[in-house]
Amino acid sequence: MFERFTEKARRVVFFARYEASQYGSPCIESEHLLLGLLREDKALTNRFLGSTGTGDAIRKEIDQHTTIREKIQVSVDLPLSNENKRVLAYAAEEAERLSHNHIGTEHLLLGLLREEKCFAAKLLQDRGVHLDPIRKQLTGLPHETPESAERSGQPSVGSHFSKAFVDAVGQLQPLVGRENELDRLISILCRRTRKSPVLVGEPGVGKKTIIGGLARRITDATVPAMLAGKSILALDRPSLIAIEKDSGWIKKLQTESAIFFVEDLHSPANTMSGTGSLHVEEILKPLVMSGKIECITSATPEGYAKSIENHGWLEQYFQAVDVAPASEPDAIKVLFGIKSEYENFHGVAYAEDALTYAVYYANCCITGRALPGKAVDVMDEAAAGVGQYNGAPPEEVAEVQKRIKFIVHRMEGAIANHDFEKARFYSDEEHKERVNLQLLREKYKLDETVSTISREHVENVVARWTGATIPSIRQALANSKKPRP
Repeated sequence: MFERFTEKARRVVFFARYEASQYGSPCIESEHLLLGLLREDKALTNRFLGSTGTGDAIRKEIDQHTTIREKIQVSVDLPLSNENKRVLAYAAEEAERLSHNHIGTEHLLLGLLREEKCFAAKLLQDRGVHLDPIRKQLTGLPHETPESAERSGQPSVGSHFSKAFVDAVGQLQPLVGRENELDRLISILCRRTRKSPVLVGEPGVGKKTIIGGLARRITDATVPAMLAGKSILALDRPSLIAIEKDSGWIKKLQTESAIFFVEDLHSPANTMSGTGSLHVEEILKPLVMSGKIECITSATPEGYAKSIENHGWLEQYFQAVDVAPASEPDAIKVLFGIKSEYENFHGVAYAEDALTYAVYYANCCITGRALPGKAVDVMDEAAAGVGQYNGAPPEEVAEVQKRIKFIVHRMEGAIANHDFEKARFYSDEEHKERVNLQLLREKYKLDETVSTISREHVENVVARWTGATIPSIRQALANSKKPRP
């Protein structure tokens, strides 16, 4: 049955069997398969479920609707329920529909949604995950590398690049206030010639966020037809080193259905340390000039000016998209636009004036970066450091958190080595520790209050960064707001 399953898909079934044993279920039900999917493939579930807390919420709802019986030993081979047998059959059909030779985690998700009356499908539907939109997105943007590629020892080009923009699309910071720049970026990519854009702006203006916005539009299938189904792969230094050592990668770059992102290609110092004198641009120049690959890069205004002076071909083949620093009002809109993402991540709430002052203080006191980026950094660190203002978690809680992290690391290692007996043991231990952690959180009432990030938290961050006192940064802000003569 499982010959065409990818390694990830097999582990989903393994974890589903484990979950069923922990609930004392006589067979593996659809909700157990969903828990296995949530545990095994966070990139997939983040892409379609989005929130980092969704997995815990789903597990809690399953607990509430399940009669928990005595645990069954993990060595017992539990059968699939009739619903799950149909789910796996549907998964195979979905793989065929998408012309995939493998059956991966994405097909299991589609199979669960097709068994629309099962408990797992209801849990997904309640969270806005429905069959037709997911199928459409996966048609345009596949999720998992085919198993045949993994087994052949010939990994896809994508496996050598950063997964930043596509695989983590569910975790991307929302694009706020840069729609014009994104539309311009898309227009250039759809040109017949000179179709490689360079985003020109100071550090912190949001160049990567714009590329993330493009990835999100591709995922949502709201781009022109010629960009549909494209992936965005970040060419990092390790991957470029591999290209230099193996000329075969050049041909593979040309056949990859991707848009490549290279940070600071226009920087004169963009060489690959440890690989001789070869410049990044020398690898990509013939491919870009011939139109064999699509490439996006970024540059500061200073770096772009120098590149034009020293490397004329870059100006000839790259179209510049100016990304100006945000004004204070626009930066405030950005912070309010991403507020919920950071509140969910840190488990805090932001006072409205905290976000406004994060922009004001960042603009008047922090140099070297532009808005909105430096204000976002202040906003982020103010929440990250909330523990030092409200006190560290109790020692008991901290110790359990450390044990969970250690156990999960060991379990992942066991799975990677195909030692499923050890993996079962560590998974059991993880479950015990998480139950223990929840009891401790209830004991210390850690979930009953949500910390509020205030103006004072923002001031502490800015004072720490600049080395100035809080009275002096308040005075600097007051001076910056005085009317100019």
